[in-house]
Parts: sequence; structure tokens; C-alpha cells
Amino acid sequence: MPQAQNGSTVRFGVFEANLASAELRKNGQKIKLQDQPFQVLTILLENPGEIVTREQFRDTLWPADTFVDFDHGLNAAIKRLRDALGDSADSPRFVETLARRGYRFIAPVSVSANGNGNGNGSHAAGSVAPPAIAPASLTPAAPVVTTEPRLTSGRPSAAPTRPNIFVRHWLLALSAAALLIVGTIAGFIAARRLTQKPSQLSESRLTNNSPDDPITSVALSPDSKYIAFADRTGLFLRELATGETHSIDVPGVLRPRARAWFPDGSHLLVNAGQPTGVINVYNVPLLGGSPRKLVDNADARSVSSDGSQIAVVRNDWPNQEVWIFSSDGQNPRQLVAATGDVFGSVVWSPHGRKLAFVRYKYGASHHESENSLEIYDLDTSQTHVILSNPALADSLVWSPDGRLIYSLQEQTPSPSIKSGEGDSNFWALSVDENSSQPSGTARRLTSGLERKLSPSLSADGKHLAFVRWNGEAHVYFSEVEPGARRIGAPQRLSLEEGRNYPFGWTGDGKSIIFASDRAGQTQLFKQRMDQPAPDLLVGGKDGVALARPSPDGSQVFYLAGAQGSNGGDNGQKGKRLMRVSLSGGAPQLILQRETIDNFQCASLPATLCIFGQATAQDIQFIQFDPVTGQQTPLGFGVKGSKYNWSLSPDGQTIALAQWRRPEIYFVSTKTGKSRTLTLQSERGVSSLDWAFDGQSLWASSSTFTGTQALLNIDLRGRVRQLFQDPDKDVGWAIPSADGRHIAFWEAGGSSNAWVLKDF
Repeated sequence: MPQAQNGSTVRFGVFEANLASAELRKNGQKIKLQDQPFQVLTILLENPGEIVTREQFRDTLWPADTFVDFDHGLNAAIKRLRDALGDSADSPRFVETLARRGYRFIAPVSVSANGNGNGNGSHAAGSVAPPAIAPASLTPAAPVVTTEPRLTSGRPSAAPTRPNIFVRHWLLALSAAALLIVGTIAGFIAARRLTQKPSQLSESRLTNNSPDDPITSVALSPDSKYIAFADRTGLFLRELATGETHSIDVPGVLRPRARAWFPDGSHLLVNAGQPTGVINVYNVPLLGGSPRKLVDNADARSVSSDGSQIAVVRNDWPNQEVWIFSSDGQNPRQLVAATGDVFGSVVWSPHGRKLAFVRYKYGASHHESENSLEIYDLDTSQTHVILSNPALADSLVWSPDGRLIYSLQEQTPSPSIKSGEGDSNFWALSVDENSSQPSGTARRLTSGLERKLSPSLSADGKHLAFVRWNGEAHVYFSEVEPGARRIGAPQRLSLEEGRNYPFGWTGDGKSIIFASDRAGQTQLFKQRMDQPAPDLLVGGKDGVALARPSPDGSQVFYLAGAQGSNGGDNGQKGKRLMRVSLSGGAPQLILQRETIDNFQCASLPATLCIFGQATAQDIQFIQFDPVTGQQTPLGFGVKGSKYNWSLSPDGQTIALAQWRRPEIYFVSTKTGKSRTLTLQSERGVSSLDWAFDGQSLWASSSTFTGTQALLNIDLRGRVRQLFQDPDKDVGWAIPSADGRHIAFWEAGGSSNAWVLKDF
């Protein structure tokens, strides 16, 4: 980490920080700020627009031989700094929190170099617009160089010596000739440097929405002068030069989303929902006139370069189809469809002869998918796979110069809890439109640990707008009234950042067992409801993907990546099912399989433990011994597409649910016989867990309209909605062993629009 130099003064907004005297002033008035918060500010100002990780702060300000609570110290320093700046973590103007990573200074800064260190120097540098991201190549070529100025003082050049007035004329002539030659060469080199295309990337922020109102989509106008963007309050048009923003009215719809501009720059392709949950596609004029519905029950993806056609995705997850229509919504043509297909972005080639799309092929369990980037030829109806990668995310654009810009999820120490929620970055790969063949090596365009989505290109391909999403999930607990008639007000278990998911309770019903990536890799913790901080159960770098209590509640069984796979093995090297005692001790291996989709144990006096293994046709259930690791198939499989399952406390019944369907399937673990329960509600099920007494089930539910809810479902199909949140994802609910509490998770985050140039 670069150190601040004596003699630098940094200005941002109404503030001025003298790095030599460690003084902070607001409108010229000195503001009291303790030493450690000022050191934190200095490090942030050294790296405007860049992420400074918590580890970097620790290495710089809390050396290894300093015996202090680092997390508490840094959190306190950040709070004091924000108090001094009048800043807010929820709606930051200066210091932005990036969950699980660190912090970023987001306001423009200007730098003055003061030779005497008094803060009054006159050599001011230009304003720095955060952030400029330097590219990282797949191949170890040239070193990475950043275009952002650092807050350091350069060494001045020596003053030129005065020429001797008594030199002879021929020496003067010779000197002049030499200077002319040198000047010509220097000018030639300088001219070449100026005309060469810079290798650095320029990235800047376009919106500043708070976490309470995240940006959900952005589309850049063909001339790169405007963006259309959506948040929870509606759809908007913003002129980038002035910041002037206008609301775009799409009457009679819910949560409109900007998908793309038509080439004429005066119409938008928009998705919008109905109260029933159906998504329709609209053409929305920007210069007056009423929106026109183009396609019913479809999700728009893109507009062809000549504006004559649109591409959409139809049908619900997981059996989706790619269609194209003329721009007036006529002439439908189905292109691609197969059982288990889910499609991300669908984009047109520069000349409109082909389509590229991201396809996810799911098996019976829907816990893992085969991810591919494919090109479809409209003339031959043939599909060509150009990239297969389990890290492939759903964002895609095809630039006018023939580059496919796609996104890859970052490799993390543990598998994602839910597919598509991992951090990601953009990569560019040149593809020949005629042959559909890639050429050269993919180049990384962005960095940082947020998820990058909703990419949109200008017509000349020189500007890429997109959304940076920084997600978090937190564990909550609530008291449950007898009969699950209602629950108490949810209380957050911990104030730590990151992604946190509950998986069980200790036998006394007082402590929650949960996984968290607060330290970077996903680890396992337990924490009492009245405890301020958790106790670590399983650390290390293998990563914890799933955890369940043992039948007697004395141990926790958990799923980890195979040794040497760094947790991100994607089923290639196998998963390890481990056990660890809640009273302490080293983890021990139970068994290892190539794939384990889910596992669960009954509660005493029952002792059955099973795991599921999905094939393309069904889910097979296998009993395992937690001590010996011996495995015995139950002798039946469940056919079809069942997303989630849970074992009853008595070990006699497996309940299964299909994604967002209002049915639950019950299968006997002894006979394999099944029955279907139709819910007395239109709500579909997103996750499923048995109640402690086996008389009902807890389920989470979500719809396109935005209503996220926690449900209790009895064995007759009667549904009680006990909690809802229209603005956040509500996850599974895990009951305590005594049934007096439940633990569940809620997820949200912050997101804003950015633009990338010179890529």
C-alpha cells in the first residue's frame, strides 16, 4: 500500500485533508479527527475509486505484533471518519462499504503538492473521477498500469544552466543542430505515444442510489449521451452531461425494466409485470406517445442492430425458449428450446445474421448446471458452442468490432449458495461472425468483487454501461407461537457484513448454526441469540456449502469441497461430507462422492441420515452411516424436476417442491410411494423445511411482483403467510429443536450504474 507523502493536500467536496499535518478542514474550519481514523482516510485517499480491503488496512495499521481486536478497531475508525464527514453507510457520499471486502472512496478528489507541507501549495492536479480499472490479461503479458494519479510528490527536475555568452559561433551552431536533432527525435516519440491507443481502462459511476433503492437495470443510448435505468420506484431517463433526470411513465404495469434502446434513439425495449406475475414486452416512446405492448408472457433480451427484430425468452424457469419477433411484435419464430434449459442474455451479432446466448442446462435437482456460451445461425438453424465454463454468468453483449463481452463468476473458496449470486467480472473475446469461431485470447475488462450485470453498449462500441451489484444476506430469528399461528418481530443475529445463511440449531434451541463468508471464504459458526459475536466451528480454506445437525444434536455434518480443489470443484473432484463436534475438536471425514446435492438427518429417536444425488432423469436417495460412512441406496428415485427436498423429523417422509410451483410431493422413505399436496394458495414454493413436530412445513415464496414471504403450510395444504418483505429476498426457515424459534435469512444489497470506456 503506498504511503502518504508529506506535502500533499487533498480536496473533496467541502473538505480538505492535509496529509502532512494530519488535519481535516471543512470550509476552512478544522474538524477534530483522531489519529487512527485519519490514517484510514489517508489510505482511502491514496486509492480514490479503488477497493481497499480489510486485509490491507490490517497490514498497514494493525501489524502482526499488535494485540488488538482488528475488526472492532477498523469498524470504530470507519464510524468516526463517517461521523466527521457527515457520511452514511446506507447512502454514502464519500466512503462506500463493500461487504466482505473493504471500503472505497467514491467522491472526486483533487491533489495539491505543497513543498513546505503547510497545505497551501499552488500546484493542483486535476479532479480524479473514480474509479479507473486496469485490465488483467489471461496471459502474463505486460505489467498492469493504472491511470489514476497517486497522492505522492514528484521530485523536481534540476534547473537548466545558463549558456556561456563567450562560446564561439561554430560551437553555437553545432549545439543548435544537435538540439534540433534531439528535439525532432523526442517530438517523434512523443507524437507516437500520443497517437497510440491507451491500454488503460476508464470507469466511472453514473448513479448514486442508496441501498434502500438499488438500480435494477440500465440501458445506454446509441449516442452514449443518455441512460435509461430502473429502480424500485420506477423507470427513468438521465442526460449524462447534466445529470437531468426524468421519469418514464409506463401506466398499468409493475416494476418496469429497461432492456435496450432501439437504434433510432427514441424508443426503449422494456419488460414490465402484471399483478398476476406475468411479464410482458413493451415499446416505450421517449418523445411522447403511449407505450405499446409487443409480446405477452415473455422476457425481452435485445434489439437487432437495424431495429427490425427483437429477441425474447418465453416460459418459466426451468424450461425456457428463445424466440424472435419483428419489432412490431409480429412474425414469431421459436429458435431454441429443450427440457431443463434456462437462458441468460440473448444478443444479436453486429450484422444481425446470428444470435449469441448464455444457456444453463439443469438436471433433476437444479442445484448444478452445465453453462455454455453459444451462437445460433438464423440461416441454418445450427447452434455452435464457443465456451463451456461452470463460472459463466448471465450477462452478454456483442460489440460492433466483433467482440463478445461476457461475464464470469469469480472463483471463491466455496460454492455459491444460490446460482448466479456470485461476484463476477466482464471478459472480451473476439469472434468471427461468419465462422462463429473465436480468435485470440480472452481479455478481462473489469475488476472488483461485485457482481456485474445488465451490460449495454453504445452504437460505436466505445462505451459499456452496466450495474455493479454488491449483495449481502443476514440471519434473523423470531419467536414462534404454538401452532405457528404467527411469529414475533425478526431480530438480526449479528451485524457482521457478508453473506450469512442458517442451517440448524444446537440441541438446547439457544444457538444458531450458520455459514458465513465474512472472512472471505465460507466458514461455519454457531452463535447464541443473546451473544454479540459468533464462535468459529469450521475454518480453513476448503469452504462450507451446506450444514445439518446430527440426530442427537451433538455434532454438525457439513459439505465441503474436495482436498486440493479450493472448494470450487464444481463436482469434478468430489464433495466431502464431514462431521465436527459442537463441543470442539478436529473435523473428521464421513464419506466422499462425486456429487451430493443435499443431505439431512432425522431427529432422535429416529436416526436416518440420507443424501440425494441427481441424474438427468431423477434424484436417487442414499442412506449413510455418520460414523462408518457406509452407504445404502433406499431403492427408489424421484423422477421429474424437483428443486428442493427435506426429510421429516421422524425420518419416514421426504417432502419435495418444484421451483415456484404450488404443490408439495411426499415420498415414503420405506416404500417409495408418493402423493401430491396442492396448496390452497397461488403462491409457489422457493424452499422447503419441515417444522420441528412434523405437522407442517416452513417455506419461502417469491414472485415477479416483488413480494417475498415466509409461509407455514400444514399437511392439508392450508397456507399462512407469517412474514413478508417486498424489497428483499426471504430465504429458508429452520426451526429450533423445541419449536419455539425459527432462523431464516434475508438478502439485499446496493447497486449503481457505471460506464466503462477505452476498452
